[in-house]
Amino acid sequence: MFHAMIMAGGGGTRFWPRSRNARPKQFLAFAGERTLLQSTADRIAAVIPPERTWILTGAAYTHESAVQLPEIPRDQVVGEPCRRDTAPCVGLGAALIAKADPDATMIVMPADHLIEPEREFHRAAMAAAQFADEYPDALFTFGIPPTFPSTGYGYIHRGEPAGERNGVKLFRVREFQEKPKAEVAQQFVASGNYEWNSGIFVWKAKTILAQLKANRPDIHDACIRIADGWGTPNREEIFRKEYEAIKGTSIDYAVMEKAPLRMVLRAPYIWDDVGSWLALERHNPQDAAGNTVQGRHVGIDTTGCVIAAEPGHIVATLGVSDLVIIQTADATMVCRKHDESRVKEIVDRLKKDGEQYL
Repeated sequence: MFHAMIMAGGGGTRFWPRSRNARPKQFLAFAGERTLLQSTADRIAAVIPPERTWILTGAAYTHESAVQLPEIPRDQVVGEPCRRDTAPCVGLGAALIAKADPDATMIVMPADHLIEPEREFHRAAMAAAQFADEYPDALFTFGIPPTFPSTGYGYIHRGEPAGERNGVKLFRVREFQEKPKAEVAQQFVASGNYEWNSGIFVWKAKTILAQLKANRPDIHDACIRIADGWGTPNREEIFRKEYEAIKGTSIDYAVMEKAPLRMVLRAPYIWDDVGSWLALERHNPQDAAGNTVQGRHVGIDTTGCVIAAEPGHIVATLGVSDLVIIQTADATMVCRKHDESRVKEIVDRLKKDGEQYL
């Protein structure tokens, strides 16, 4: 059967000051009323029922996850005792799913993406599940046709065609490329042979476990031991001990760059990883001066700004352009739009100074 795993453990530091340690960005709404986590669960619900959906998050966020997604069985909201990057997270999800369904196919989705239209995502997900039955030893990822030479995304170099299902085309992967410099990104896009790496995967649970065993047996073995202890009285003790001992790494480094059979599906949908405050601009309407505003704003000679304010607060601007202005109850952040990717530096400085506003 087809199962879903949603990764919801990130810190969302580039969305400070609204994203905080106690409530990171996956629990916030950026387009519409549903949060990013809820939107991700909503998106897959038409394909996979809640009883076959797992949420992998931080231990501090299990309650919030369960509150936001009451339809997901509580035992399937799993709180990692510490952060160990995506390879242990994926390994644990695969081990738990394989324990319940040894021949399971699973889709792995980060909780911080916006995808539309949903019907196109459903079409692609079902095509991927069919391909997984056809190529059970393969690892599949979704590639996004690039719309500009981004230096913030990884890239996938497409190889020869390998099939088509429901109008979704499949290709072999030649290689994965890390986030490139601007001139290299331009070359990638101009060639027409590269996709953005979305970080959404489909595979047989037993296949990803086999690849972890081949490339990172320490991660594989720890995840299997955790899954074996899942229904026992010692579950939490085993979970904490084994997980904390893992040396974390990403699933890309651990497996995807090394696996013998890697495939990429060319996504038919529009995708955004909501990586920074400029996502508000991409997914919300602008006023006549090109400003994206959430909250109450009075602007004079103000153009091209992204402004978000809490209820009961007004942001007034005069003679400014191309700024990001984010106001919360206890913090305000202002930066130029072209510096918005550096917001994490503020968080790092606050950590260093021992500030309470994290």
